[in-house]
Amino acid sequence: MESGSSSSGGDRFKLYEELELQEFHDKFVIKSVESPNRGFSIGRQDGNIEPLSEDTLAANPSKVSTIYGVVGTIRLLVGTYVIVITSRKEVGNFFGFPVYRVLSMSFLSCNEALKLSNSQEKRDEAYFRNLLKTVESTPGLYYSYETDITLNLQRRWKLAEGWMNKAIWKQADPRFVWNRNLLDELIECKLDDFVMPLLQGSFQTVQLNLKDSPAILTLVSRRCTRRLGTRMWRRGANLAGDVANFIETEQLLEIDGFTSSFMQIRGSIPLLWEQIVDLSYKPRLRVIDHEQTSEVVERHFHDLLQRYGETIAVDLTDKHGDEGQLNAAFASEMQKLPHVRYVSFDFHHICGNSNFDNLQLLFDQISEEFEKQGYFLVDTDRNILAEQKGIIRSNCIDCLDRTNVTQSFLAQKSLNIQLQRIGVLDSSECISMFPEDYGKFRTVWAEQGDEISLQYAGTYALKGDLVRYGRQTITGAIKDGVSALSRYYLNNFHDGVRQDAMDLISGRYTVNKNGPSPFHLNGFETFSYLPIASALVVGGLTLTSLSIHQAGRNAQQYITTVLCAGVTAGVMAAVKANGRQFCSRPRLCGLL
Repeated sequence: MESGSSSSGGDRFKLYEELELQEFHDKFVIKSVESPNRGFSIGRQDGNIEPLSEDTLAANPSKVSTIYGVVGTIRLLVGTYVIVITSRKEVGNFFGFPVYRVLSMSFLSCNEALKLSNSQEKRDEAYFRNLLKTVESTPGLYYSYETDITLNLQRRWKLAEGWMNKAIWKQADPRFVWNRNLLDELIECKLDDFVMPLLQGSFQTVQLNLKDSPAILTLVSRRCTRRLGTRMWRRGANLAGDVANFIETEQLLEIDGFTSSFMQIRGSIPLLWEQIVDLSYKPRLRVIDHEQTSEVVERHFHDLLQRYGETIAVDLTDKHGDEGQLNAAFASEMQKLPHVRYVSFDFHHICGNSNFDNLQLLFDQISEEFEKQGYFLVDTDRNILAEQKGIIRSNCIDCLDRTNVTQSFLAQKSLNIQLQRIGVLDSSECISMFPEDYGKFRTVWAEQGDEISLQYAGTYALKGDLVRYGRQTITGAIKDGVSALSRYYLNNFHDGVRQDAMDLISGRYTVNKNGPSPFHLNGFETFSYLPIASALVVGGLTLTSLSIHQAGRNAQQYITTVLCAGVTAGVMAAVKANGRQFCSRPRLCGLL
């Protein structure tokens, strides 16, 4: 499968695939294995990038290893750090070219000047380096050496002649380049052969065999970097209209010489709102009253209109409780946008935990517009037979679990329409009538949902059984329970650090050597006080429990029991009252 512009003359651009990392006492050298004269060096003292010299090529390094790409560079207070790919896995093909998932990354430290720094700079640099260690384990990063994977099929097909001969970073949609902020120095040094755009999201592919017609189904999800973050620390929109957890998902089908594409998007409700962790299981939602709220919503949907065409906004949130307040605020703002259709569908009330088929009620409301929006289709002669003229934007609160279920349902509807038009299925048939292929379809959507959830919430998606099997299973319910508890722990005690790492790597926070340290907190220091408070609560409960058994023996034991219970209750009340202070909070950037 290739884009229409690839038929032009000239060689297609290709990155160097296997690189050799040489370590010297004063520099790192990275060069191509296939073209040993092509490469560059990075000084370990100052982090400056230089072209290879004859002396460097002839020198003997102290250590040699193989790497599979350079992700980029970042300058901190007193050092420069280079991130490289140390292991990878081929996961499929995109337009006929291999796609890889990053399995592991490593930072090369060019910070010899740290020895001359003061104590505060050393402490700050150490924290920044810990953030880089968090970045090393970033999940869901994908790339190709031979083609850009950030552009959807419909956009690629309409590119100008010769576009695919450009450097891959020049072809890419910057919204979906996870490491865009890390590539600047490599680009300035004109090292196009080493500049590797990474996509964060999901890439799933599976082989089908529908009525003896071999087919390839590919699912690509592209995470936008404009409001990158974690589940509780990046909610809603910023003033520019960019929303948290914005993802473009494209379902691609190749069968009998035809190629089709169907796109959907998801993203947090585009209002200014927050849900700050405070040790409670479900923190309160708060809609921020801001004079620019209407402008923010309008900017968001104007951008979608320009990129995707007419938009249907499907809101899956509850109509009661905290979610109900957010739902009502969103509905109120959407009444001011006549060019966008807004559909409120209370997923929990209508579908519950098992009535997956009730999504047909949602489809019945939007079926006419859904069919008009269509999909992109090209035939065996590379002629465009149909174009997608609009998009469905789905959201719940996290844009994860309910959204995954809904998007897979709509994708199935579109796939049936496409297969019927191509002639693989007749008008009375649908993919669910072919159990083996239908199971594979459900599996790729479930695995995509897990991967997207892992990046935003830190755990696998809930309600995965509804996508995989169309019903809730006992095993799935247990898995959901474990994931819910894991989310609670991560959101309260880990995600502040993870948010700082994302803000640093994305360039939202810029290290300023001349500015004050960002790591001095007012009030409690989370990790200093939390263990003490936990120990007091556990110890108090233990002593209270032990003294209760002996309380009837004499008055002194009774008084001891009351004192222990009172102290324990007091500590618990203090922890609850200051819950936000005991949680892991980001230190580098504010919420908006």
